[in-house]
Amino acid sequence: MHYDKPRPFPEDHLTLQDIAQEAKKFTDSSPLNRVESLGIPSIFDAPLFGAADASDEIFDRYTSKDVIGVHHQKPVERMEGARSVVSYFLPFSETIRIPNRTAGLPAVEWVYGRIEGDQFNRALAAHLSAFLSGLGISVDVPMLDPEIRVTNLLSSWSERHAAYAAGIGTFGLSRSLISSRGCAGRYGSLITSLPLEPTPRIMEPFWAYCGTCGRCIQRCPAGAITSEGKHIPTCAAYLDTTISPMFSPRYGCGKCQTAVPCERALPGDAQRAH
Repeated sequence: MHYDKPRPFPEDHLTLQDIAQEAKKFTDSSPLNRVESLGIPSIFDAPLFGAADASDEIFDRYTSKDVIGVHHQKPVERMEGARSVVSYFLPFSETIRIPNRTAGLPAVEWVYGRIEGDQFNRALAAHLSAFLSGLGISVDVPMLDPEIRVTNLLSSWSERHAAYAAGIGTFGLSRSLISSRGCAGRYGSLITSLPLEPTPRIMEPFWAYCGTCGRCIQRCPAGAITSEGKHIPTCAAYLDTTISPMFSPRYGCGKCQTAVPCERALPGDAQRAH
């Protein structure tokens, strides 16, 4: 997209809502957000945005071995002059979600949404980076960084934890992040030099929106979720040995994110308290 007159900054006071509107325009218009071969008109609905202070102490907590680990990077380590973390949640459309509510193997629509959806997510992040850079704002996009490291199945930048820091939601038993638009979807983030008002978040506990109903435990075909949470290696092994060979070059499952009370909204009790 071409901008004839880049608006000055900071005089024009760009807001999080401005960024959200730009993201919605891209989501609505991009051909990457549909799968014509399957008749899927949109993979994602309009994204939900939040912001965190890049110096928030929550990012220090993420380096604890009890949360993510010392390998997790802080925003101020990733980018000099970082002032805010802009996070977003892309909710899967009902065209992706509804077919996956059955038991057993994932729906074809879901695995396409998972892989083609990630291609769109990366394109959206790149578009927002260009949009902000065009206004003179410094931007770092972790998901586009080939140097991101994975240690014990945990990344050196967690999109879900960035979203928690930005007030988008809290965690559930399945380790999905539950937002006001549910948990079935994908996340992204940008570290910027833009001073933004942080979005209020629930400070404690990390799982405040999870009603611990146990529905995701029943839904998991790999038996990877218990009342104690999700065992990531069991989930990963199921994807590698069962799902990937069936759907290659695509993969995905998402059973714990569909046909559950938090699929597309907050669970009942959390919704009433929200």
